[in-house]
Amino acid sequence: MSEQAPRGMRLHIGIFGRRNVGKSSLLNAFTRQQVSIVSDTAGTTTDPVEKPMELLPLGPVVFIDTAGVDDVGALGQMRVARTRQVLDRTDLGVIVAAAGDWGDFEEALLAELVARKVPVVAVWNKADVGGPTAEVEAGLTARGVRLVRTVAVRGEGILDLRSALLDAAPADFVDAPTILGDLVSPGEVAVLVVPIDKEAPKGRLILPQVQSIRDLLDNDAWCMVVKERELRAALDTLKRPPRLVVTDSQAFLKVAADTPPDVPMTSFSILFSRFKGDLTTMVQGAMAVDGLKGGDKVLVAEACSHHPIGEDIGRVKIPRWLEQYVGGKLDFVHVQGHDFPEDVTPYRLVIHCGSCTQNRREMLNRILRCRRAGVPITNYGLVIAYSLGIFERALSPFPAALEAYRDLARVKAKGAG
Repeated sequence: MSEQAPRGMRLHIGIFGRRNVGKSSLLNAFTRQQVSIVSDTAGTTTDPVEKPMELLPLGPVVFIDTAGVDDVGALGQMRVARTRQVLDRTDLGVIVAAAGDWGDFEEALLAELVARKVPVVAVWNKADVGGPTAEVEAGLTARGVRLVRTVAVRGEGILDLRSALLDAAPADFVDAPTILGDLVSPGEVAVLVVPIDKEAPKGRLILPQVQSIRDLLDNDAWCMVVKERELRAALDTLKRPPRLVVTDSQAFLKVAADTPPDVPMTSFSILFSRFKGDLTTMVQGAMAVDGLKGGDKVLVAEACSHHPIGEDIGRVKIPRWLEQYVGGKLDFVHVQGHDFPEDVTPYRLVIHCGSCTQNRREMLNRILRCRRAGVPITNYGLVIAYSLGIFERALSPFPAALEAYRDLARVKAKGAG
């Protein structure tokens, strides 16, 4: 079912505008459901409201109805902050203006979305009351912004809006990058090493594992799934070596030892560093581990909000491995979900999970925020491989990233000499 598609794989469509312009009415009309509460009272929507649905022919999307960005007062500012978080994960922006009231506020919203390279559709809601001036309409058209007139409470203009969204959808959503399809050709075998621990959902696999299996099947590749202690025996049963071995990062050392040196090996987390973000930037970020010293502040960011159990990877294992590598106590700060700090300058390093539950744009925005601040960012799998001394082995399936690492390593060695 399309409703079961993970949110991180959906096109995120953010609906923005002033209070009481009809954003919630527009979402309700588009989805044909009472998703958001509608009222004449300004500021009725307090937190972003999300509605996953199927938008053919694009496929699974999620609409995000935001609070009015012009909200006032202390509580209003909290709502505005929540709305601005939505900008970080918006793939396609909808700016709603009531009765053609388009001014500096809407222009500022448009400028923010354009600066983020997010395509925009402008909606004149309550079009029965008024529309845009010819000057405003011409100016937006000249900038490539599609214009749609709606009367949301009557369902008018919704089909036009659907058409505009389809036209404006970013090409990288339609032509989404693959997880494994370019690494394992049709008819080749990938072996996936899947430890079953306390944090694995009972009776299920975790999301990156499921998505990787599906991606292999979509690309007509073969897939063998084993636990870490069964890997060596499983490899012995194959008539020819697998094209790739992928492991949970926590089992890196054992899998590296049991996988023949001529078979490329990596982790799910590193695959998702490439799939959801920028692998080369995160490879560079992992090398910042060498510059850490006791007392440094390290931000650990998780996309999902699971409850940590026992030897949690982000709260226990990575801190332990890093402190062993650095030889001193580090100050770890943890954030979850969409809570990612605007100011990352207090941190010497940011370590992110694979971001399987977030969309790619949100991850890329986080990377961009770190780059602007001059703070290195890496991810779980990369920092684990680096701290365990198997970094090159873990990058073996990715020649460009491996070469970038070797170039930087040579520069560092020359500087140290």
